[in-house]
Amino acid sequence: MNEKFKTQADVETLAQEVACLKTLVTYMLKALGQADAGRVILNIERAISEVADEQQAETFRNTLNQIKNSLSSIMILTSSKCNCA
Repeated sequence: MNEKFKTQADVETLAQEVACLKTLVTYMLKALGQADAGRVILNIERAISEVADEQQAETFRNTLNQIKNSLSSIMILTSSKCNCA
């Protein structure tokens, strides 16, 4: 394990860290912009389709869907605040 990223063994702490990482990934994708974020998501979906363990693949799909839904909400909020004309 990487000593820089020590993690507690309890489930609650792990769940909080995973939620934090999902949020981080969402905002990183937003920073990339819609086109580049879309390419990243397509590459991740391709990689998930190659995962042999179906249970693990389903977990990855669910996580990616959560990130995509959150990203969509952020993009909609950002565009609705834009005073573009």
